[in-house]
Parts: sequence; structure tokens; C-alpha cells
Amino acid sequence: MKTPSSMLTLGGLAVLLLAPATVVAQDEIAAASHVTFGPRPLFLVQDMDEETQRSRELKAELLGCAASTGDWQRSDFSIGHRGAAMQFPEHTRESYLAGAQMGAGILECDVTFTDDQELVCRHSQCDLHYTTNIVETDLAQKCSVPPAFNEAGELTNAADIQCCTSDISLAEFRTLQGKMEGANSEATSIEEYLAGTPGWRTDLYNSRGTLMTHAESIELFKALGVKMTPELKAPSVEMPFDGMSQEDYAQKMIDEYKAADVPASDVYAQSFNLDDVRYWIDNEPEFGEQAVYLDDRYSLDDFDHTDPATWTPSMEELAEAGVQILAPPMWMLLASNPEAADDESRIVPSVYAERAKAAGLDLIAWTFERSGPLANDGEWYHQTTDDVIDNDGDKLLTLDVLARDVGIIGLFSDWPATVTFYDNCVNAKG
Repeated sequence: MKTPSSMLTLGGLAVLLLAPATVVAQDEIAAASHVTFGPRPLFLVQDMDEETQRSRELKAELLGCAASTGDWQRSDFSIGHRGAAMQFPEHTRESYLAGAQMGAGILECDVTFTDDQELVCRHSQCDLHYTTNIVETDLAQKCSVPPAFNEAGELTNAADIQCCTSDISLAEFRTLQGKMEGANSEATSIEEYLAGTPGWRTDLYNSRGTLMTHAESIELFKALGVKMTPELKAPSVEMPFDGMSQEDYAQKMIDEYKAADVPASDVYAQSFNLDDVRYWIDNEPEFGEQAVYLDDRYSLDDFDHTDPATWTPSMEELAEAGVQILAPPMWMLLASNPEAADDESRIVPSVYAERAKAAGLDLIAWTFERSGPLANDGEWYHQTTDDVIDNDGDKLLTLDVLARDVGIIGLFSDWPATVTFYDNCVNAKG
């Protein structure tokens, strides 16, 4: 038999077995590196209304671009939120490959740790029960709050189940499969419990979800040629954890990039904990230079994003502390303008956005395409503009205001294709 040119005859059989997997992996990377969008961006453009001059002009611009442009380019403005989590199990290899294929120039691994202090990609330390299949495995009994059943075999505590990465070892973590985020809190069986995907997402790609360690995500992102934005997740266990302090945890995350020879300029380390960001600024200044402070102060009773007097620290104090990038939810950057004239926008920058820019802070927003249909009122990510949006096409007007008027430098999205499409059509043209 003729030996394929991709094989070596060093120990023959071993190389023969390894070569096909390597070729497949290389082909996966090459395929995912070719930017394609699918039908969703055009669907949203077609769904845009034409109530104002701005909407009409933006719709025409995007339609013209879609008709004339075919050489789509990857965009650092487009950030894959957990990969492509609208349809793929989040933080899985499959989700990351989809996000890259949609042109996301930056991909996110939310970083938490296992019982043996290994870093893995999960949105929360305690989300395994609704993002993996752990509850239907033998590992369920190791969960912080395992599933419980009555004598009839019915699940009795669906709303209380909690399974954490810190409950299991890395080896055990690797045996799990990622699933679409969601659980049925009223379920009386494991099957019902796992069938909790929101109706506006899909289980079509739920058959395979390859979980990843943080280090594995780094290697995948390097191979794809994308930048990386790891988020250090708040521990759900008391720190220090088995001797690992919060500072050790923050350092361990950075150390894995240094060990993989990733330039600091390719990493946007994030945290909702301002002390983590300050740690990187003080102890890893190259990485700290573009560390991202995720602002969730909206959850505080005494914080009002429309009233600068309630902001502690202020925008100026954040900048003086060395923070250069601020990332709030996108609704904090926007306000509605219901009395807009035909030549005005129904959506405008908020006071928060204006003050941040005045202080010299760059802005990243989250999370686009993470809401149900906008025909339904009350979608959390659009709450400050809910009175002036009424269809999914209004997402593109929201994106346009964030990009042109607020001046964000990046946008997290659960379906990066839409943001990459917009960036190719509008931002790239100046």
C-alpha cells in the first residue's frame, strides 16, 4: 500500500492512527476561518421598519452592502459571547468554531475552576446542572445540591439543583457534554428537567457539545487566529479555596496565556470584580493595559445609571485607577427618544455613555442577540429603549447607535454573524 504523503513511517501504526484526526482538526480550523454569515443578518435587515430617515437610510445601506459584497472579513468589533450561544451549547468547541466562522475576531472563555483547581470554560462556577448533562450521569450525586426523588421516582427539587465545577475533578469534568443553556425548574423527571431550552433558541445542535479547559480554548483560539477575552468568574466557594486565594486565581488565568506565548495585546482579561482588574493593572501591566471592567452596579440599590452622583467610583476615578475599558450591559449605554422627528433617532446615547467617553474610557457592550423576539415587551437587554422598539429589525438600529453615536469598540453577541456583517458594511467604511 502506498503511504500517504501526510504520514511518516516512524512506528507506522501509531502515526497512521493519529494522522487522520490531525488532518480533520486542521480542516475544521480552515473551514471555520472562512467567514460566512447565513441568512440571519439579511432577515434582520428585511425586518427593519422605515419610520424614520435614519432607519430608512440604514436599511438601504445594509441591503446594498449585502447585495454587493461577498468577501467578508473577520472583525475585532464582533465578540463571540461564549462562542455562538444562540444556537450552540455555550463554551464548547462547536460553539467556538461557529463563532469564528461568523467572523468574530475575539472569542470568550468564562474562566472558573474544578475541585483540583484546574481552569475550565463555564459561564458560572455553578451552572453545570443547566449547561451540561451532569444530572443524568453518575456525577449528579457529587453535586452541591443533587437531584432528589420521591418513592415514585419523581424529581422533587428541580428548582434547587446545583452542580458546580468545584464539585468535581478535571477528569470528571471531561466526561460531561455541553447542552443548550436552560432547565425546567418545575420538572418531575430528569428528561423534563433537561428540556429547558427557551423556544427562541434551538436544540438542533445539541447532539454534540465538547467541553473545554481554559488552556484548550487558548490553543483553539490561537489556531483560529482570533483574539481572546477570558472572564474571571466570581467563585461560588469561599476563597482561599484549598490554598488558592483570589489573587492566585487571577494570576493563574494570566499565567496560562503566558505559558502559551500569547501576546498580551491579544488578550482582553475581564472581571466584574474591580479588584481583579486592579490586580492585573498592578501586577501584570501588559495584560492590565486592556483589562475590561464589567460593570454590574445596576444591581446595587443605591446605583442609578442615569444619575452620576450615585456612581462610586466615578468615571474619572476609574480612569485614574488605570482602567481603560469599561463594559456595561448595552441598555446602560442607551436611552429612548420617543418624540424623535423624522430626521432624528429614536435611540440615543445615555448620560452614562457620554460621561464614560468624556473620562477617556473605551466602551464594550453586552450582549447582542441574547433576547427573545423584540415584539415581546420587557426584554432585559433592551429595557431602556423598550418603548421605541417593537420588532427584531430594531436590533440593527440599536447596533448602529452603539457603534456610531456611543462609539463602542466592541460588542458581545450570541450570534456574531450579525455584528460582523454590520462592521463589514458600516464600520469598515469609516
